[in-house]
Amino acid sequence: MPELLENPRSARVRAVAALSKKDVRQTSGVFLLEGPQAVSEALAYRPGLLQDLFATPTAVERHPDLAAAAEAAGLEIVFVTEDVLQVMADTVTPQGVVAVCEQFPTSVKDVFRGVADDVAAGLPASGGPGLVVILEQVRDPGNAGTIIRAADSAGADAVVLTGRSVDPYNPKVVRSTTGSLFHLPVSVGVELEAAVSRARAAGYTILAADISGDDLPAVRADGMLDGPTAWVFGNEARGLTEADLALADRAVKVPIYGLAESMNLATAASVCLYESAFAQRSAAQR
Repeated sequence: MPELLENPRSARVRAVAALSKKDVRQTSGVFLLEGPQAVSEALAYRPGLLQDLFATPTAVERHPDLAAAAEAAGLEIVFVTEDVLQVMADTVTPQGVVAVCEQFPTSVKDVFRGVADDVAAGLPASGGPGLVVILEQVRDPGNAGTIIRAADSAGADAVVLTGRSVDPYNPKVVRSTTGSLFHLPVSVGVELEAAVSRARAAGYTILAADISGDDLPAVRADGMLDGPTAWVFGNEARGLTEADLALADRAVKVPIYGLAESMNLATAASVCLYESAFAQRSAAQR
């Protein structure tokens, strides 16, 4: 067996543990990846971005496919003790595997460039109508990660997080995506007005999710979900401001038919994104 890393206080271990802090991630340009599922997705879709892979011997025995994928990627697994992994990991109960990965944000210009080029040439958008998510002041890591996962599931082309939203490389966001972070472009740091301007120039309809809006089924019936659509989702507690809503073509709400007082942001976003996915696919079959 290769040498075992067993000192929880070593500089190498502390450097990995420090990636739970945003300023360290921003300075280093890397982030922490936890769990066999997330690491397997990184190895499958972005193997060149993985810098270090740490695992307990037990975890390697439990996940032989992960070890094989790491070997195929030319990445050596560094064996660690349970105590070392506990210090490295952000979770209370680690799953035996952590990795250090380079950040890979996509510029908002690149997110919309392909569709904009097609629109300018009078051609249909490449790859279908197009579906993009824009998050404005979404602060909860679990919500942001779940929305990225839902966007991936619904076949969205990209997710844009404005500069006032949570860092997508926050460990809790990364875990909540369950690997979807590696499946679609994620843009960070842009202001909402700039993101909407790019989307509109590319031919997208801008829809803002807000309780003041029209019911989602009515918006779909009007055909507004059939073409390229950029959904804007706001802060969990305050939603979108009047100025934010003014940037959109239409405000939309998910109707509540039962007695619930409200709906979780990630749940509402999932409903909106799947309604768009259903509408776009139905329109394509007409």
